[in-house]
Amino acid sequence: MVKRCLIVGPSWVGDMVMAQSLFKRLKEDNPELHLAVLAPAWSEALLARMPEVNQSIVMPVGHKQVQIGERWRLARKIKKMNFEQAIVLPGSLKSALIPAFAGIPRRTGFVGEQRYGLLNDIRKLDKAALPLNVERFLVLGSPEHKLLDNIPKPALQIDAKAQEAVREQFSLSSGKPLLALCPGAEFGPAKQWPAKHYASVASEKLSQGWQVALLGSEADKGICAEINAACEGACHDLSGATSLTEVIDILSLTDYVVSNDSGLMHIAAALERPLVAIYGSSSPAFTPPLSDNCQKLHLNLDCQPCFKRECPLEHLDCLHKLMPGAVLAAME
Repeated sequence: MVKRCLIVGPSWVGDMVMAQSLFKRLKEDNPELHLAVLAPAWSEALLARMPEVNQSIVMPVGHKQVQIGERWRLARKIKKMNFEQAIVLPGSLKSALIPAFAGIPRRTGFVGEQRYGLLNDIRKLDKAALPLNVERFLVLGSPEHKLLDNIPKPALQIDAKAQEAVREQFSLSSGKPLLALCPGAEFGPAKQWPAKHYASVASEKLSQGWQVALLGSEADKGICAEINAACEGACHDLSGATSLTEVIDILSLTDYVVSNDSGLMHIAAALERPLVAIYGSSSPAFTPPLSDNCQKLHLNLDCQPCFKRECPLEHLDCLHKLMPGAVLAAME
């Protein structure tokens, strides 16, 4: 039985949350396993909330960069850690380089970009049999290449002191219910519900005595400002003002979350917060929130899902025609 395993983690927040299902399954099967995750520096905030992870190793190379020399130097350090197996979650050739350079005896992953030689426990991906991204992660962790019926749900740990600290830092009242809106989407505008629709939901909940927090990265400041302006500045616009750790703690305080299909959606699900997840160009059949406390809204138009960054038909009906009333009804 493997005693030390290295996971080459994904480069996206949502995928890293879903990867916790694999971490949990590996620990269920082998409680004594030392589990390390090689991933970008931003992921440390997430991995620190996953009790299954024993060690976080920062990947110093961006996911679109090769930098063979840098990967070789890191691999030399990893070689000394004596891992017996590496499970490579991304499908790119470069993601398999470090485990191969480190000489890890068993290197598991899908065929991907013709990674023969770099991987020696290589699997063929049957997308029809494994429609969910999380299922594909779990199969890579199965020695029998089989998927069990139950999928362990991600569950991020929360610290009560950290919760109170962010409540005070960002002036969030403990006496009012809190709605978090997550209007950003790293992938592109075809996954972003319109600002005016988010503003309608925010205005309705504000009129009911709720407080509304707008969460997102620096790139989401424009849409958050637009929502807040439509609400006459009554929201807590925290876009670009929080670390990922702080966002996790803020989401843990919420009474409801409304989000596009994004990394924050998956974090909210892993915190078991009541959630409305809005789908445009993507599909809940591929990347659903792994939570029973969630409503997934999707119009099922003939053009959905297209999986494009921008609407190829230039109308974005999948998002514009999904009205605020549907979200408010789902919340009720």
